[in-house]
Amino acid sequence: MSNSGADQRLINGWDDAKAASMSESEKLLYRSNLLGSDKRITNYGGGNTSAKVMEKDPLTGEEVEVLWVKGSGGDVGSIKMDGFATLYMDKLRALKGIYRGVEFEDEMVGYLPHCTWNLNPRAASIDTPLHAYVPRKHVDHMHPDAIIAIAASKNSKELTQEIFGSDIGWLPWKKPGYELGLWLEKFCVENPDAKGVVLESHGLFTWDDDAKACYELTLEIIQKAMDWFAAKTEGQAAFGGAVHASLDAAARRAVAAQLMPAIRGMVSGAQHMVGHFDDQDAVLEFVNSKNMEPLAALGTSCPDHFLRTKIRPLVVAFDPAKNNVDEVLEGLPAQVAAYRDDYAAYYNRCKKDNSPALRDPNAVVYLVPGVGMITFAKDKATARISGEFYVNAINVMRGSSAVSEYCGLPEQEAFDIEYWLLEEAKLQRMPKPKSMAGRVALITGGAGGIGAATAHRYLTEGACVMLADINAASLEEVRAGFAKQFGADVVRTVEMNVTDEQAIIDAYAYTSVEFGGVDILVSNAGIASSAPIEKTTLDLWNKNMDILSTGYFLVSREAFKVMRQQNIGGSIVFVASKNGLAASPNASAYCTAKAAEIHLARCLALEGAEAGIRVNVVNPDAVLRGSKIWEGEWLEQRAGTYGTDKEGLEEMYRNRSMLKRSVLPEDIAEAAYFLASEASAKSTGNIINVDAGNVQAFTR
Repeated sequence: MSNSGADQRLINGWDDAKAASMSESEKLLYRSNLLGSDKRITNYGGGNTSAKVMEKDPLTGEEVEVLWVKGSGGDVGSIKMDGFATLYMDKLRALKGIYRGVEFEDEMVGYLPHCTWNLNPRAASIDTPLHAYVPRKHVDHMHPDAIIAIAASKNSKELTQEIFGSDIGWLPWKKPGYELGLWLEKFCVENPDAKGVVLESHGLFTWDDDAKACYELTLEIIQKAMDWFAAKTEGQAAFGGAVHASLDAAARRAVAAQLMPAIRGMVSGAQHMVGHFDDQDAVLEFVNSKNMEPLAALGTSCPDHFLRTKIRPLVVAFDPAKNNVDEVLEGLPAQVAAYRDDYAAYYNRCKKDNSPALRDPNAVVYLVPGVGMITFAKDKATARISGEFYVNAINVMRGSSAVSEYCGLPEQEAFDIEYWLLEEAKLQRMPKPKSMAGRVALITGGAGGIGAATAHRYLTEGACVMLADINAASLEEVRAGFAKQFGADVVRTVEMNVTDEQAIIDAYAYTSVEFGGVDILVSNAGIASSAPIEKTTLDLWNKNMDILSTGYFLVSREAFKVMRQQNIGGSIVFVASKNGLAASPNASAYCTAKAAEIHLARCLALEGAEAGIRVNVVNPDAVLRGSKIWEGEWLEQRAGTYGTDKEGLEEMYRNRSMLKRSVLPEDIAEAAYFLASEASAKSTGNIINVDAGNVQAFTR
């Protein structure tokens, strides 16, 4: 395995001093977080941990045995105390008396809430019986690549015995659930000295009566497997050796930038999808290899893998030696259609009378020789995590095919988990997507008051945002704040001058690689200048035109290119100005450039309509708070024009308005949200004035 070796040994992070004052349940949390911090031990959201702890019954005050176990949908690496379900052990044992057999095992999930201790609202997962019936106080269930590589091998039972002897047992594939819990109990009773068990095509269980000993045992067993693979595969070419050479890093991203919007358009029929690109060494080794296609066709093994990645990926017909991107783009629709047909056929072969309806038949994972891996999902975090899971699958296939024959899960078994009624019920309980879920927005002037406020509004509604600005320091400050509030996955930044044609082209390519494409452009970058006409220099005039007219043209042109390639429509919002409609003294360059923006928007609305690309305008007025253009000379110039000082300018603008109200960045953001959202789906070529009322700016 590539993740093993003496220089990459698993680290024992247990600190006795820290653990000394912890309760047994707190030690469980500590152990869980340590295990989940290393992807070689378990993938995100994968595996679970438990402890059987003596607690006080809230009604009787008596000491009772309580199972603390990772709750449904949690992640051991980031779990907190409220992420554990808590259940009375005596009630869990009593469930055996009402169990009607394997054909009815799913109904046992409905009884788990009846076993809840202390009214804990955290739902218990399907794996609860697997932990409950192991007769040890502490149990770890992990999904290490090294162990799954053994579990997914044709002779996994023999390999388990060869590596671990009698310390670790083996059980054949069984779908997680109540019956598997009884299998584990039976194994423990019959093998009292065993320290754990490998589950075929699934993962590892280890146990002990001490929290620290259980943690260290888990590390020991995984490290033993990693060391065994390292020794067995030393000097051996992975996946039959390379048949393709990787493009250089810049060229790989350039190809991804061309492919991702096209794929995104094809897979966003039911809902907009967000993309992720990964060209790490492990991915490149696989996509460039001789055996990549036959191995990929076998599908993944561990249930956690294929639930995130679908049963198998789509291999894009790219030849890095020819760099045949145009040919690939031409053939992609047929490839994607063939994958859908194949998935539908898989569904029809395996479905049962009560199976849920066919879900999205598009691939999640796209493998591109010489380039890397592209993943698409309903949001950025899911796309990234799906990629991480397929890297786990690659590691499994590397190890298994090197020492044995790799085996994916049998098709029917895979289907029975993917379309499990319990899984479907979980999907149905998920909250309704936010209004901008899956949308990608690029916002110029993103570090300024209006740009940042608009980004915040979009992020609140579930969008991904690319902030573009010329001010790198301000960009990072805004990004860091959003990352803390909304998560690092959904926000990126690019330093970009809207007068630099190549910088704009590069920014769209970067956005396409980071998120898959673009749905929304908010053209907001701006400057402002004030001077009587006789003092307006040609440089000042040209600067206004370059940024406010030519800049808006350039960013819109590139947006059109990406949106047309996606072929799923789009929305462009120009942040112009009241001054584009109503003249102001001593601002001819600024007013004229803003008027050009408005007319450009009308022209683009005409051109974009047949492709579903809507183009609309927001006209702010006097947005002083947080705005970069109201810093320095412009503020002084406008104050001078109206015979007031800096402090009095905002009040002057407020009193000048018909509504006598100040206009804030958040007000402009609300209009920009409306014009980018489905609420305005039938509007294009329109102008919304957000100026608190100005009769001279009324549209005619």
